[in-house]
Amino acid sequence: MIVTTVPQDQKIFHITPVSNLAGIVGDQVLWSDAARLAKGLDCQIVGMSRIKQRRLMEIEVACHQGTKVGEYVPFYFCPRSVMLYILCRGNHPDIDYRGGQEPIVHLQADLAATVAWAKSSHVWWAFSNGNAGAFVTKFYSDLSDLNRVDWSAVQAADWRDLAVRERKQAEFLVYESFPWQLVEKIGVVNTRTATQVNQAIGDANHQPVVKVEQEWYY
Repeated sequence: MIVTTVPQDQKIFHITPVSNLAGIVGDQVLWSDAARLAKGLDCQIVGMSRIKQRRLMEIEVACHQGTKVGEYVPFYFCPRSVMLYILCRGNHPDIDYRGGQEPIVHLQADLAATVAWAKSSHVWWAFSNGNAGAFVTKFYSDLSDLNRVDWSAVQAADWRDLAVRERKQAEFLVYESFPWQLVEKIGVVNTRTATQVNQAIGDANHQPVVKVEQEWYY
């Protein structure tokens, strides 16, 4: 059954290797792929190269005409994503990363707070009803359309069904960059990674909560 009722206090999640955290803290933002490439930034990439090119060059975020998915910082509406499972397996032919899930951290932000910041800062944002790297996915930029997301699929632990898998990958997108100060929590798989996170964020002015969240992992 498709559930379209939006959960209260919905969070959004960006996954990245812990090795990228120092650069994020230094820049005080997460950059989109397009901005990262334009700036020539050196960071560890975990996405599928073919899909990244499609997001950069082909798939338009229709509600902000002329912009491409790759120009936005991507978030999922759930931890323990399909993408994390792929990284955990470490055998996808289109992904160079082979480090498994242990070094991957979840940067959590609040959906409502993010939208409020984006509106006040005149920054484009959008969300999709499925994988934003797929041509059939639709994009929206009005919170009243959040009921177009299948929240039962987003929250599903069993996503072997292809339709559920596609809808589980719904994304929230922020144009060009996302401020570090909006990251409220960093979820990790174990205390070893938590230690690495704390070392990476050092004495940054903004200190998100760092917490072991084993249920966010495979």
